[in-house]
Amino acid sequence: MSAVPREAVAGAAGRWRTMTLEGVRLFFPLAAGYALVMPLAWVAVFGFRLPFAHAIPVTQWHAYEMVFGVFGGALAGFLTSAVPEWTDTVRRSGRALVLLVAAWLPGRVVGMLGIDALVLPATATDAAFLALLLWYAASPMFLRRSARHVSLVFWTAVLLGSALTCRVAWLGSDWALSGRALYAALCAFAILFALALGRVNAVVVNLALDPSGTNTHYRPHPGRQNLAAGMVALHLAATVLFPQSAVGAWLALAAAAAFFDRLAEWFVGRAALRAEVLALAGANTLAGVGFAAIGLAGLGASIPLAAGVHLVSVGALGLAVLAIFSIAGLRHTGHALVLPWQAKGAFALIVLAAAVRTVPDLAGWDDPHGLRYLGAAIAWTAAFAVWLHGYLPIVCAPPRADSDHC
Repeated sequence: MSAVPREAVAGAAGRWRTMTLEGVRLFFPLAAGYALVMPLAWVAVFGFRLPFAHAIPVTQWHAYEMVFGVFGGALAGFLTSAVPEWTDTVRRSGRALVLLVAAWLPGRVVGMLGIDALVLPATATDAAFLALLLWYAASPMFLRRSARHVSLVFWTAVLLGSALTCRVAWLGSDWALSGRALYAALCAFAILFALALGRVNAVVVNLALDPSGTNTHYRPHPGRQNLAAGMVALHLAATVLFPQSAVGAWLALAAAAAFFDRLAEWFVGRAALRAEVLALAGANTLAGVGFAAIGLAGLGASIPLAAGVHLVSVGALGLAVLAIFSIAGLRHTGHALVLPWQAKGAFALIVLAAAVRTVPDLAGWDDPHGLRYLGAAIAWTAAFAVWLHGYLPIVCAPPRADSDHC
């Protein structure tokens, strides 16, 4: 057996130290890697079954890993980088991030294989991950005595409660309760996206209007910043507390209207055609279409509820995650906000994944062989593979002296 060259070991150690400098550098590639592997394995390798899942429904394993695995990893990278920036505090790095990864990873191994027997230890590690992330997000605000971004902390706490409720319901074989908990987590992520959009979009649009960053022509409408998040929160409360009532469905339509109203934020002329601006606008649009489908399904329209759920998850949140990955991946490594072709390709592929998954349901097309699942999984996997191809060298490279912010 030949020895590993010392230069290779030193290079790998150097890249690891670079990646642990900040949450963006570490968690974005990890979440993208998990997003690349998990859905395609579920469809193409395991054939819609998981090797060790016997009691827990496979669809709930899949939903849990999409929400808490992929989106949870993305949220960890975002919060550990953005909150310190917004509060002017020191970012978490090194051992603090490694500890967060160590808490996130065991649950992903268990969920990837659907190991029913390890639900209890996976519950403990996922709870530790979300609780630690909650502390990492809240402590800078306590330090600065600032409540400006406390809503992000609140909804991270809701995610922790949803994860625990889902896992406990699994242990008690209460699949209805676990399903409501998973839907609550999906809505919490939609709310976090809507809240983050109000902060990130202002920076992105202003840079699109003036790449030099010297002028800030665009100001978001204050009435629109939190309206969509608030309506989704009301829809979530009504759906969880009164599952048999039609109020939740009407509020889903109201949430859709709030997302559609927010499209006015992108009336900024030719700058709206830039890829990073279009991606954020597209994620907002897909959220609106998704909640509209959820509302109509709840009111008895011939639209499967799953179509609306996948428009929100695969479409809106998938595109939003890739947009944040692409924007922050450049800004936090000292690069100008000029997206490489890999980012643009990833955006197109994730929209294709959402279309392939949902259009047959919305159109009422027959799909006896489940081709929409396979096609959507391939497009989703390709989107994150293309993103990793373009951005892994960037996040592994030593930081530039002019590294900027979200």
